[in-house]
Amino acid sequence: MTTEQPKYGPGIELPPGLRLISFDIDGTLEVGDPPGEIPLAAVHRAHELGFVVGSCSDRTVSTQKMMWEQHGVPMQFTVLKQQLPLVKERFDAEYYVHIGDTDVDAWMAKDAGFDFLHVLEDRLWQFLKGHDIHHHQA
Repeated sequence: MTTEQPKYGPGIELPPGLRLISFDIDGTLEVGDPPGEIPLAAVHRAHELGFVVGSCSDRTVSTQKMMWEQHGVPMQFTVLKQQLPLVKERFDAEYYVHIGDTDVDAWMAKDAGFDFLHVLEDRLWQFLKGHDIHHHQA
């Protein structure tokens, strides 16, 4: 796990403009294998708030797309972890964050110029709650 703080956190307003969240799947989202802590409701809420939302996973792109279609979640990007820099090239956002559960997720995020939030860290839940994306129930 990383100890570096994200650029934006609870109580700090995100800049106006495009904001992007990339979700790992396995170990991060409730539909992962293994299941993670983040419910699909949080993904839907991020969409509602105007975030660009997508997935960045070890799963093949076609498997990711099929999973999102099965759950009725429109994704604006689906990429392999090593392709995260391509997401940053495609979307000119004011803020980029990747949410995952491994050191590889952290490394890939930082290498691509994204903030990283670990799914088990309190500051992830503070970020989600602070930006009205999801209210984690302990």
